[in-house]
Amino acid sequence: MDMQHFMDLGGGVGIFGTLLIGVLAGWIAEKFTGGEHGLITNLIIGILGAYIGGFLANALNLRLGEVFHGWLWGNLLVSVVGAVLLILAYRLVMGRRA
Repeated sequence: MDMQHFMDLGGGVGIFGTLLIGVLAGWIAEKFTGGEHGLITNLIIGILGAYIGGFLANALNLRLGEVFHGWLWGNLLVSVVGAVLLILAYRLVMGRRA
């Protein structure tokens, strides 16, 4: 697997689209959860959230590409949901350790 394939969220967004969606998704998730993260953290959370959200959407057999026309809105929605779940899971785990 090459880096181009690894970084692509699907739907032909490419590396640049993945980074754009990742930053937006991380920032939106940050606002939903009341967090304060930097640009790089938002990017990482957004990209990881995209893979989590994509996995969940596939597991639930959701075909957002059929609902949303174009790649941005469906991928962004999936990425935000995954990023919010990632932040909440992190807080849950770290809260139990304290």
